[in-house]
Formats: sequence, C-alpha cells, structure tokens
Amino acid sequence: MKFSELGFHPNLLQGIDAIGFESATPIQEQAIPVILAGKDLIGSAQTGTGKTAAFLLPIINDILSKNEPEATKCLIVVPTRELAIQIDQQMQGLSYFTRVNSIAVYGGGDGDLFAQEKKALSEGASVITATPGRLIAHLKMGYVNMESLRFLVLDEADRMLDMGFHQDIQKIISFLPKKRQNLMFSATMPPKIRTLAKEVLNNPEEINVAVSVPADKIIQVGFVVHDTQKIPMIEHVLSAGNFLSVIVFCSTKDNTKNLTKSLKKLKFSVAQIHSDLDQKERGEVLNLFKAKKLTILVATDILSRGIDIEDIELVINYDVPNDVEDYIHRIGRTARAAAKGVAFTFINEKEQRQFGDIEKFIGRTIDKAEIPESLGVAPDYNPDQKREYHKPFHGKKRR
Repeated sequence: MKFSELGFHPNLLQGIDAIGFESATPIQEQAIPVILAGKDLIGSAQTGTGKTAAFLLPIINDILSKNEPEATKCLIVVPTRELAIQIDQQMQGLSYFTRVNSIAVYGGGDGDLFAQEKKALSEGASVITATPGRLIAHLKMGYVNMESLRFLVLDEADRMLDMGFHQDIQKIISFLPKKRQNLMFSATMPPKIRTLAKEVLNNPEEINVAVSVPADKIIQVGFVVHDTQKIPMIEHVLSAGNFLSVIVFCSTKDNTKNLTKSLKKLKFSVAQIHSDLDQKERGEVLNLFKAKKLTILVATDILSRGIDIEDIELVINYDVPNDVEDYIHRIGRTARAAAKGVAFTFINEKEQRQFGDIEKFIGRTIDKAEIPESLGVAPDYNPDQKREYHKPFHGKKRR
C-alpha cells in the first residue's frame, strides 16, 4: 500500500516523500487504519519493521487535522534515552513540513537541557517522547500540563517491564486524562505484557507481525568455545573479515570494559558504550560509529534497542544473552532495511543451556561453526545436559 492511499494531510505526505518512504510495511499497513479509527492497539513486531512510523504517522495526521491551540497531544514512553532520541529524530523528519513539534525528555543532561524540557512540558510540545524516570522527576514538580493529551504510546513495553518500570508506568498514567487513545508496542508477547495491556488499554485491536523471529536475511552462526578461547576467537573473526561496522554485545559492564581494553591492545578501532558513561559520552561514541570513524562498538544491552544504524555488517554476542528477547534485539541491529547481515554468538559451557533455550524459542537450530585448530579443542555442544550438583558433605568421613 502506498502512503498516498492512506488519506494523510498533504504536508505530512511531503515529509514522508522527503524521507524516502514509498510503500507501507506490514505493521504500518495494519496499524495505521486502526489508529486513525481512534481505537486502542497492541502491536507486536520485530525490530526494523517500521514500527515507529506506524504510530507516528497517524498521530501527526490527527494533530494536523484539528485546528487547536499549542499543547501536548501525545506522550510516548520508552525504556532508554537512545530510543527516545531515535524516535524524536524520526518525528522531526516526518513532521518537517508541518506545525507539529516535539521534544525528547531523558536523564543525563545538564541544567540547560532540564530547563528546555520543563518549558516544553509546561507550555506544550505536540509530541513528547520520554523515559520513565526523567518524566516522573518533572511530574513530581507540578508544572507538567497533560490536560490536552489524546495519545499515550508505550513503546518497547516488554523491555520496560524487564527493566522494572511497571510501577513507574502506572504512576505516569495517574497524571494523564482518563479519556485518551492508548497504543502499546512490544517485540514479544509474554504474559506480563498481556497483564499490562489489560491495565492500560480499552478493548484494543491486536496486530502481530513476525513476533520474536529474527529476520531471514540474518545469517546466524554459533561458536562453541571455552571461556579462555573467546578473546582469541574474536581476534580471529575480526581479523579474518574486512568489516567496516561491527557491534559486540556483552552481558555485563565489566565484560564490556575488559573486552574493549583487550581489543585496543590488539590495535582494533574500538570504543565502548554502557551505563557508566553519561549521555554526552555515549552520544559522541555513537556519532563516531555512525560516521565510520570507529569500526567496532562494544556494548551492553543498553544498545540492543533504540539505535537506528542501517549498515551494521556484523553483530557478535560475546556473551549469550540472559533471555530470548535480548537475543532478538541484539541480532536485529544488523540486516536492517533491505540489507543482509551476520550474527555470531560465542557459547561457553555455562551458556549452552541458555543458547538451547533461544534455539527452542525461535524454532530452529542455529549452525555451529568449528573454531580454528590453533585455538585448541572446543567443548561439545549439549544444551540439554543437566548440571551436576554436589551436595555438601556433613557426615563423618569413612576411613
């Protein structure tokens, strides 16, 4: 379906054309008419499917169609500052030829940024995209004006619940008008999402597009290794391929820091992103990576959602993620838009069961490649083996 067939305002169509959008993706084709009809919606789609535009476009169109005074019409709540910035940037592009304005509200900035947010929240910006903690900080001060709000969007809802934001979401909702249109988007649909949907949404329409299945164009490969073989293995992979853009995911900040240090010693062009860096530092690293002045980015799962870089050639899971959702989002950083991509996962003996759970969830066995002979013998892959548990001995020893 062409965007010109959806009955959008001419100024919005001008912004769509300027960005280069032509035809709606499946999630857009299904979600946009539901939102335009004023219904609540719960939508599930994997990363990279055009989900953001699926809710931004009908919201911008609704604001344009009503000649109303400047006020906040839409609140989008997201789990991370990176995602808030990404959505706001797409919002600015789509609304460039309209009177609709927006702001991203997130922590980690200076006093000037907080003052800008305060002004927007009190005087009104058409669309506000915010992280829960920062928004609650403003709400507690009493100047936030949500009286004209018509839309509440909860994006990456599964991630917000994983990060412990359930109570924060409820607190934010307590400040909003009861009459509003609610939209919830999630990459996966575990029971906790169903529970949240019942709490927030009113008789919603449901759309599911490729739930929790990595894109077919991602080549997925596992390397079964001992922990001590991970550094030599990543050196082999990065040296063997002429990669220009690589993201390496670690499960902890310590692993991120240690791996970055090791790769720098090996003379790779590398930097790190994790929660110990402030927003300015993280922004500087991301800009270098986007500009191809940096080849390798080592990151925690803070980066698995909320960045929009379309030409990442390789994703490496240095650690197997703790849950399936993180695996989906990590490898979804590659093969975006029309591109192909590769995702490698290093699996040590302790992580085999976790990786087996991932394979069961996505419904396929991921190919395991042999490691170079020079790295020694690799462990066998047996994700279903039971770990031995040795009960402490408290009796008398026999002689």
